[in-house]
Amino acid sequence: MLRHTRLTGESTEYLAAREELRLAEIELMRHREQVAAQRRALPPGPPLEDYVFLEGPADLDAGDAPVREVRLSELFTGPERPLIVYQFMYGKKQTDPCPMCTLWIDGFNGIARHVTRIAEFVIAAAADPATLRQHARNRGWAGLRLLSCGDSTFKYDTGSEDEDGEQDSTVSVFTRDGDGTVRHFYSAHPRMAGDIKERGIDLLAPVWHLLDLTPGGRGDWYPDLNY
Repeated sequence: MLRHTRLTGESTEYLAAREELRLAEIELMRHREQVAAQRRALPPGPPLEDYVFLEGPADLDAGDAPVREVRLSELFTGPERPLIVYQFMYGKKQTDPCPMCTLWIDGFNGIARHVTRIAEFVIAAAADPATLRQHARNRGWAGLRLLSCGDSTFKYDTGSEDEDGEQDSTVSVFTRDGDGTVRHFYSAHPRMAGDIKERGIDLLAPVWHLLDLTPGGRGDWYPDLNY
């Protein structure tokens, strides 16, 4: 038995249950690593068109102009560097920024400088640059690269938007071949099945895992934009 504490008041029943839980946590960790290896072993995905995005100044506080066009292929800054795109539910039919996406991106803002040591990382939304950047200023997202999808079909093609402009949160990963071809590698959505509506990308946010450590768990708590 591996003890996690040196407390003297733990009952035999508690220690036995905690040991059983420890073994289950090890099993979960190993299975998670197996799934990650299965993901990494995916065969090459399909080549993509060179979608055009809109981007404002790098400094979030420098206003919203000028706006420049940037292509998908131009988001890669070096060989062997994958591109991670978090697709934010904001714009078109999603007229208000999604609180759940905002929770995710609040966290990304803190860790983006670590991720970008080995991968490109951007936030993409259907919202126009000025609208997206204003919400980013409200949240203090100074550490993130923000892109508007403009008139491109990027979000629709990657399953983050439907024909009517309804938005969905999505995380997508892309690679670039030696000849410059950009390929889709992986995309995931919150909805994993008919009975799994909002758990598909939980691993991207530590909030849920911290709450799951507590006796009450996450319950039916949902983030809000106003606290």
